[in-house]
Amino acid sequence: MQESGNPCIFIPYQRDLAMKTLCNPGMLLLLIMLTNTGIMSQQPAQDVFTVIHNRKSVRQYADKPVENEKVETLLKAAMAAPTARNIQPWLFYVITSRQVLDQLAADLPYAKMLAHAPMAIVVAGDTHKGNPNQEQKLNWALDCSAATQNLLLAAEALGLGAVWTGVFPYSQRVEAVSQALELPAHIIPLNVIPVGYPASDEQPKDKWDPEKIRWID
Repeated sequence: MQESGNPCIFIPYQRDLAMKTLCNPGMLLLLIMLTNTGIMSQQPAQDVFTVIHNRKSVRQYADKPVENEKVETLLKAAMAAPTARNIQPWLFYVITSRQVLDQLAADLPYAKMLAHAPMAIVVAGDTHKGNPNQEQKLNWALDCSAATQNLLLAAEALGLGAVWTGVFPYSQRVEAVSQALELPAHIIPLNVIPVGYPASDEQPKDKWDPEKIRWID
């Protein structure tokens, strides 16, 4: 309840202390900061699970560019992924060229949505990174997959739509992307991720299946 001409808020309990606190701008600011800190400390776990379960493949995009700041946020999230021996073999090619997007849409069988996507990110691996031995030679694909999942979750958190379209290990798709981006032979594209603002209200799929769980006691 707010009295006429009085900016202070009436609180039934601990009235005197609350009134003094809320009537003092400095104390009020401190109270807001402390309250927000408490809320923030409780939010991440819930927010993470919400984002994970709300993530979905989005293939239709609005005619709206994605801000550079959001692209950078996506890439920072991707680069926070786990990586074997901390090699970080990933490379990210951000494509906004209409010509290249259309070329990839024509050449890739499951990436036709690139023709109307405002941008795409190709996640690729440097197969020379870390001087891998025979057992480690495919670690780049594992690391880049982890980076891709982070990127997809970040897109969901930012209100963007994205979809993983596979490239590696399909030789024709690898060749198509490599030619379009003029990649050297030791850089292998794992996937192409179209990104944009969703044009429709896509819903996530419920993939929970307890039949696929085995407890080893």
